[in-house]
Amino acid sequence: MMDRFRMIFQYFQSNSESVMNGICGLLALASVKMYSCFDFSCPCLPRYNMAYGLGIMFIPPIILFLCGLILNRQSLVMLDEWRRPQGHRKKDLGVIRYMCSSIVQRAMVAPVVWIIVTLLDGKCLICAFSGSMDPEKFVGFANVTPVQVEQLLAKVPCKDDELMRNNTSHKAVSRYLRCWSQALGWSILLILIVAAFLARWLRPCFNQASLLQARHWSNYIDIEQKIFEETCCEHSRLFAHKCILHFFESMRQEIKLHNFNLPREGERDEGEEDLLQGITDQDQVNKLLKTWYYDKPPLDVSQATQRHPLGRERSPLPWADSPRTRSKFPQHTNV
Repeated sequence: MMDRFRMIFQYFQSNSESVMNGICGLLALASVKMYSCFDFSCPCLPRYNMAYGLGIMFIPPIILFLCGLILNRQSLVMLDEWRRPQGHRKKDLGVIRYMCSSIVQRAMVAPVVWIIVTLLDGKCLICAFSGSMDPEKFVGFANVTPVQVEQLLAKVPCKDDELMRNNTSHKAVSRYLRCWSQALGWSILLILIVAAFLARWLRPCFNQASLLQARHWSNYIDIEQKIFEETCCEHSRLFAHKCILHFFESMRQEIKLHNFNLPREGERDEGEEDLLQGITDQDQVNKLLKTWYYDKPPLDVSQATQRHPLGRERSPLPWADSPRTRSKFPQHTNV
């Protein structure tokens, strides 16, 4: 069971773009479900109808947009890439713009679905703008004082109100506003579909090299961050394991009884020191993380290959010359 969950987790990590598309689709479906389950109750008061109607139309999309940004892992990666010091690696604004555009496009799916659904339903627009209608366009408002007209228009969304039962004009106002609301919703949907169609089919007409470069390096930044986090987790596990083993060195027999298959002393030290890469105390780990943030290595693996052919040697670490490291790991010369 654990192996299956591990495989699923690794699949999600290796297919972050597909996962984010799925999350955006789920947010869009959730927005439709939320609206269908939402009990819309217009206050039917002249001063509050517009605030309530427009609030229901635009506040949930803002919440869904922020949820889309929070759930998108690349938003944090993009911010880190934008805010990090340049160091040995220059920043590519084209890659940052591409990542920002991709993040915003995915985060906008659920809010746009919510707005279109509310416009096609029409209740929000009727509640918001019923009090702004011109009473002269509709029959039934003759011989009525301006104050009563304002109250009647505000009561248009409330079909069960006593004032609306004896007034036949509220249906005309509701149909008029619902017609405009649905027309606006279908227009927005048509514009989005046409824009997506043009963006898809006109893309080959433009320079593809810059797009491929931006997509490649945005994927690289995401994968690099994942591998760095995985490597840090593995180092933390080995570091904690070694600290615990040192602490319980006097209890080796009891540890063996609890199915801790400990290797022999020489094999264990050699293997773990190899995986720890010479980073063996807290100050070195902190310096490593600080160096990674402030001074990332340049994107040129040929330099490492020339220094270390066939990967048999490691590059010197920035803390390797410290007296503490030299005392723990003395240098050996090959004869």
